[in-house]
Amino acid sequence: MPRRPPPKTPLPKTSPPKTPPPKTLAPHRVVALLQPPQSTFALACATEVFGDHGPAIPTHYAFEVCTEHPGPVPTQAGYDLLVTAGLDALERADTVLVPGWHQAPGTGVPPAVVASVRRAHERGARIVSLCSGAFVLAAAGLLDGRRAATHWARAAELAARFPQVRVDPAVLYVDHGDVATSAGAAAGVDLCLHLVSADQGAAYAMRIARQMVMPPHREGCQLQYAELPTSGPVADSLAPLLDWLTGRLDQPVSVAEMAVHSQVSARTLTRRFTEQLGISPGRWLLDRRIAATRALLEETDLPVETIAHRVGLSSAVNLRRRFHEALRTTPAAYRRAFRVDKAV
Repeated sequence: MPRRPPPKTPLPKTSPPKTPPPKTLAPHRVVALLQPPQSTFALACATEVFGDHGPAIPTHYAFEVCTEHPGPVPTQAGYDLLVTAGLDALERADTVLVPGWHQAPGTGVPPAVVASVRRAHERGARIVSLCSGAFVLAAAGLLDGRRAATHWARAAELAARFPQVRVDPAVLYVDHGDVATSAGAAAGVDLCLHLVSADQGAAYAMRIARQMVMPPHREGCQLQYAELPTSGPVADSLAPLLDWLTGRLDQPVSVAEMAVHSQVSARTLTRRFTEQLGISPGRWLLDRRIAATRALLEETDLPVETIAHRVGLSSAVNLRRRFHEALRTTPAAYRRAFRVDKAV
């Protein structure tokens, strides 16, 4: 009789390999350094951008405040803020933000504050000032030999107290990467949105701006809204035209067509752009087209040719050239970088 083959030993059951859960990045921690009397508007600018936006917008930032002496912090609005965190909060900050800084004449920034800001910068934290907060960064030596912005009304004082700082009294903000400064009032929002765009992409920054019902983000090179002359007519606002252009990014629009829409001459329109924004109409429109391109590269898989037509840059060749001039990278490399960042 033929021998039966030996029974096969059953293989041990194995469960399919588990897919590791996707890594989630910890929120970028922004710590605002307050000092009495605190500017409530400058603090609100930072809070509105880096604070909680509800379930409609993913949370990428954790925002908190600290002060040198925890407790009630008087504000310029006449009420106190209860701040419980001291300067040790700066040790865990990814970004240290100084939303304005007011001090009595003849007094300097407290040594403990200077030392804490320097330590945060040395370990790699980004240091940001809004409005007069630039005085803290200058006292810490972080602006030596660098361009810096502050409120136009305090630019001369900053330059006199810190002659090693190259104070630019005209621009909205200056970003050096590790250090950034802004002018006063709404320029603080412009800088904060610029930083969000650098951190999380243009699309995310645009979502925050839309929720804040903000106009299009202004570039740092644009001029501050300085004090208006006491006599003579005040230039008409460009806001209606800017809204009209923003809704027509997919269409070619010439300066002559802008002028017709605004019912002024092309020469008058160009002068208004220069006076109110510090740039030409063409440059403003190109900046908006590049911002829209970034958002589409981040959030869609559309071909570059399609994106070029959607943002009014006519062709992939033209888009690539303009994109490289603006950001020193290619659309493909930009898209890969943001896809990698979001997958980490």
